[in-house]
Amino acid sequence: MQLVKTTRDTLLRPLQIVSGIVERRHTMPILANILIRKDGESVSFLSTDTEVQITTLANIGSGDDVTGTTVAARKLLDILRALPESGDVTMTLQNKRLAVQSGKSRFALQTLAAEEFPTVSVADSYNASVTLPQKTLKHLFNMVHFAMAQQDIRYYLNGLLLVLDGNNIIAVATDGHRLAFCQVATEQAFERQEVIIPRKTIIELQRLLEESDEEVRLDIAASQVKLTFADIELVSKLVEGKFPDYTRVIPKGYKNEFTIGRDELLRSLQRAAIMTSDKFKGVRCIIEPGVMKISSTNADQEEAVEELEIDYGGDTIDIGFNVTYLLDVLNNLKCDQVNIALGDSNSSALISIPENGDFKYVVMPMRI
Repeated sequence: MQLVKTTRDTLLRPLQIVSGIVERRHTMPILANILIRKDGESVSFLSTDTEVQITTLANIGSGDDVTGTTVAARKLLDILRALPESGDVTMTLQNKRLAVQSGKSRFALQTLAAEEFPTVSVADSYNASVTLPQKTLKHLFNMVHFAMAQQDIRYYLNGLLLVLDGNNIIAVATDGHRLAFCQVATEQAFERQEVIIPRKTIIELQRLLEESDEEVRLDIAASQVKLTFADIELVSKLVEGKFPDYTRVIPKGYKNEFTIGRDELLRSLQRAAIMTSDKFKGVRCIIEPGVMKISSTNADQEEAVEELEIDYGGDTIDIGFNVTYLLDVLNNLKCDQVNIALGDSNSSALISIPENGDFKYVVMPMRI
C-alpha cells in the first residue's frame, strides 16, 4: 500500500519538525519511532517522549486509503538526507515493512504497529488561551532560556516560568545563581496565571518557532500546555512545583550604576576568561569612579587584567562573578549598551538594557 509520493524536501520538512524530541535510547523501544498516519492525501507525522508530543500535517498522501504505522525516526531521516535533492520519493507499506524508494535507491525498514504507539492525551479544556506572533514568543524564550537549570534536583528550576499578568506575558528562568526576566505587552488581558514549561519543550520551541508575524496560539491547562502554529501542534506536560518569587530576587533602588558598551565589555570578559580554569570560572571586578578593572588568575599564577573607562561616580566596589554567567547574557543580548547596577560587594548585580524595563538579569556574586 503506497503511503506517500512526493519530492525529497517536501517529505524531509515534516520529519525534521517531529524528530527533534525523539530519543535513541528509551525504556520503550517504540518511542524511537515516529507515528505516520495517512487519511487520503493528508499525512500526519507524530513523535513523543511521553512528556512532549509534536504533530505536523502534510498533503502528500498517495491514494484514498486510511492507514498508519511507526518507523525508526533517525533511520528514515538519515536516508532522506542522503538521497539526491531532486527526484521523487515513495514510501510503501507492505508485510510490516516500510519501503522507501527514490530513483534506483531502495530501503526496507522494520515497522511497529500504530496501535501500540503511546500518544499523549490532549486536555479536554484550557484555563487560558493566548495568541501572539511567533517572533514575539520566540523573543521571550530567547531572552531568558540560557538561565534555565540543567538536571537540578530542584526540578522546578529545569524549565521556564511563563506568567500571564494583566496585559503582560512574562518569562523567567533561574538556576539559583542567576535569573533572567523578560516581558512583552499584549492587547489581550489575562487573569494572573503561572506555569512552568520544561526545558526540553523550550529548546524545541526555539527551534520550531520562526521570526515571523504568523500567529501562535498558546493554550494552558492545569498540567499541560498546547501550542499551535503553522501546520504544527506541540503538546507538553508542565512541571509541577513552586517557582521562586522572582519579584523578591530582582533588586530595586541600587544607586551605584553605569552604562557601558555591550561589545566592549563582552570582549574584555572573553579575554579575562582565557586565564580561568574549568574548575574555577571566577573574575574579579573593581568598579571605581571613571574605571572598571577586570582581572582573573589561575593555579599557575598566570593573570589577565583589563581596564575599561566608564562614566561612574559612585562607591568603589570590589566584587567577583562567574564569568560564564556574564558572557551568557552579553552574548545573548543584541543591544549596543547595557546598564549595570550594584549594591555592594556581597549583593547581586542587576544588568538591564538602558531605557527598557522589559528585560532584567540578576547575577549573584562569588567569592574570589
